[in-house]
Amino acid sequence: MAAMRNIKGTYDAREGEPFATPEDAWIWYAHCQMARDEGARFQAGLGDIARPCVPDDIAREVRRLYRHRVLRGAHLRVLVRFGDEAARTVGDDGGETRLWREALDRLAVPLRAKGIIA
Repeated sequence: MAAMRNIKGTYDAREGEPFATPEDAWIWYAHCQMARDEGARFQAGLGDIARPCVPDDIAREVRRLYRHRVLRGAHLRVLVRFGDEAARTVGDDGGETRLWREALDRLAVPLRAKGIIA
């Protein structure tokens, strides 16, 4: 018999406003992760804008896409690099720009299906 797990809800009670683009969702996730790395703790309901997910939902989806080989290691490296830089405009290097666009396009479909992006 499986052990009972106590999973505390993390969703905000307010209606969540979806992100406009996958870039917005990824940059938000990257900022949340940087804050977490610096010792911040996530608590629902404290942000100015309620979101339809928690940062881990986006990370979980990226991991799932990687496991199913929809995203490759090169995609993950570009996501991390530009997420850390919070770059909205990607450099002139065609290869990185292509990987950035591919990664966000591939991430957009499941995030849209889950209501995380509009």
